[in-house]
Amino acid sequence: MASSQSHPDSYTAYAFTKKGGKLEKITVPWKDPQQGEIVVKVLACGVCGSDEQVPLGNLPIQYPRVPGHEIIGDVVAVSATEKLWKVGQRVGGGWHGGHCMACTSCRKGDYITCEQEDINGILRDGGYAEYCTLRSEAVASVPKDMDPAEAAPILCAGVTCFNALRHMDVIPPEWVAVQGIGGLGHLGVQFARAMGYRVIALSSGSSKEALARELGAHEYIDGSKVDQAKALQALGGAKVIMCTAPNAENIQKLLPGLGIDGTLLLLALEDAPITVSPISLLGKRHNIRGYPSGHAKDSEDTLTFVQAHNIKVMVQKFPLEQAQQAYDHRSTARFRAVIVPGL
Repeated sequence: MASSQSHPDSYTAYAFTKKGGKLEKITVPWKDPQQGEIVVKVLACGVCGSDEQVPLGNLPIQYPRVPGHEIIGDVVAVSATEKLWKVGQRVGGGWHGGHCMACTSCRKGDYITCEQEDINGILRDGGYAEYCTLRSEAVASVPKDMDPAEAAPILCAGVTCFNALRHMDVIPPEWVAVQGIGGLGHLGVQFARAMGYRVIALSSGSSKEALARELGAHEYIDGSKVDQAKALQALGGAKVIMCTAPNAENIQKLLPGLGIDGTLLLLALEDAPITVSPISLLGKRHNIRGYPSGHAKDSEDTLTFVQAHNIKVMVQKFPLEQAQQAYDHRSTARFRAVIVPGL
């Protein structure tokens, strides 16, 4: 028999109802979770730059679609067959919304590259809502002593930085440079410092230097004053340059700043091509590598690391009825816009 708390017959959500449109308030009828699903009452949902894929329609979107894949909530309903999650638990859902368990990637446990990957807020409704249905296998446990609004961005921005960096071939005290001190970058600096690396913050202008150093950067290189690649080489070259700001022109200019066996780590959502001469990779065995966010266990590891090292997530909160304003501030909030129903 299914288990649930009392719930409304319907609830409010904000959805894109057509390609190129704005968010619209909709009423969603309550649906009990099916086998392999749980329903959560949304406490917070981060607004990510990739949410724009819904109105852009670059992926196979079915409208109306409720966006949002940085979801923190309390479980309010589970199916009769649910074995892992119970009503009352605090959980979260990130970009990875489910996997097939049958493809080659899944059989290796590499769920984030599942050939049939489900995506919260993209291929299924997300967290710009009072309630959200999540696939059980893609749900992460979330500590109740974390502020839901600060925990939400960890499920995409946070796990993207942490999970990518921990899989790079870099050993403390080698240099890790972080390009862009924004939604991802302000977390990347903190993760790199907590992992024991020497950290270089890369930005343009002096406005973010004090904050970058406060977050843990040992060095700050202002691209408006110097050639950042040359400045990195003057320090011996970076083993990893974590690119978090979507600017193809600036990113490709950083390649000469890598040290031997260095990696240009691409995390920013950038559609513009990066032009690289193959010969520029040969002499020092440079790499260019992308990395996806992570599955539920990766998110749990990231949350544990955040608490253990007191990583600070800087957020700007918006009530659900201001979902459009929150979405519009996804690139300008300092540093992550978060929708908090009931705020």
